[in-house]
This record gives sequence, structure tokens and C-alpha cells, in this order.
Amino acid sequence: MPQTPLTHTADTADTADTAGTAGTDWHQCRVTLPAPHNWLVLDLTAERPEEWARAAADEHFSADSAPADRREAFAEDVLWYWAVAARQKALCAAVLAPQDGGVAAFYCVRELGGIPADSLRLDALRAEAEAAEGPFFRPPEITEVELPLGAALRVHRLEPTDPEADSGNVLEGVAHYVLPRAHSTALECRLLWQAMGLGEELAKVADELATSVRLV
Repeated sequence: MPQTPLTHTADTADTADTAGTAGTDWHQCRVTLPAPHNWLVLDLTAERPEEWARAAADEHFSADSAPADRREAFAEDVLWYWAVAARQKALCAAVLAPQDGGVAAFYCVRELGGIPADSLRLDALRAEAEAAEGPFFRPPEITEVELPLGAALRVHRLEPTDPEADSGNVLEGVAHYVLPRAHSTALECRLLWQAMGLGEELAKVADELATSVRLV
């Protein structure tokens, strides 16, 4: 399956602008994927996502490199992330999945809708991030950074995959909440993963991805 750029084209005719609310004043969201051959861009326009996921799984594995059940498991994982991105109305999304391997991380960019124009400020985003309820395995690391797109709040968290369980897998993630200086909106650019041994490396990847985001 040919790789497609990680982009989203906005149909501004379908976007409602209401007084005091951030509206779409851009046409395309673009993200540059590092080592793009290791990423699978999720086709959020797919009308038959199950068929798309199976085709992606067949393309992902080299001939005879994986049994049918492994291919099916990969397709199910990809479809699960596709559904998450679709549910969040993501602008664009991709999974980090080197050839013949499983899904290592999930990246998603979405527009934060319904924010009044006078709340498009870093201090407002920081107050919301600091007030977020856990459970978290440690206090979130919250820092302010400057990206090419605009000022951003960087939030690094570790949390359980199932908050109701006494034990389970740990989910780590870095999110950048960006206020594009040229556009009246806010974006969430988030990378999530479960491989704790790759935390430091993937945190750097999250920073690299956020640095590459453009609205044009």
C-alpha cells in the first residue's frame, strides 16, 4: 500500500464560525514524519476501514514473514487506532510500525474545538493541564516551548491504560498543545506508546513531530 503524506485538508465551507469561538482559517495541516518508511499513515477517509486495515497489514509484512493470525492481529490494532482517531475527529494520524513489526506508537493531531477566543492563551491551557485528574504514576511534566507554528504547552505523562484496574500496562505520552500564531485555533499533537524502554527516544520523536506541524 503506497504511503501517503500525513496531511489533512479542511473544507472551510463545512466549518461553522460562531462569535467568540475558534474557527478554521487554514486549508491544510501537514506533518513531516521522521523515517517515514517506519510509519503507517491512517487513511481517515476510508469508507471501509476494516478492508483498509487488512490491506495495510498485508502490505506491512513481507511475503511469508508472518502467519495469518499475526497479520490479523496487526490489522485489528491498526483498526483500533483508526477508530480512536476517527472518534476524536483527528486532522491526521499515523502509527509507528517498522516493517514486519507491531505498532510501537500512535500519533494524532486534532483541533481543540469550542474554545472561546479569549481562552486561546498558554496560561489557560496550563491551568487545564494542571487540573487534569489522574491517576498518573508521577506528576505530569509541563513546560512551555516555542514551536515554528507558535507557542505551545508540552505535557509528558505516565498513566495506566486502565485507570480502574489495580495493575496493568503503563501508557506514556507527550502532547503539545499549540497556539498557532497565524491562526485562531488550538491544536493537540500527541504521541502515545507503551514501550517504556523507548520513552526517552520517543519523547524526542514527539518533539520532532510537533516541530514539523504546519497549517497552510
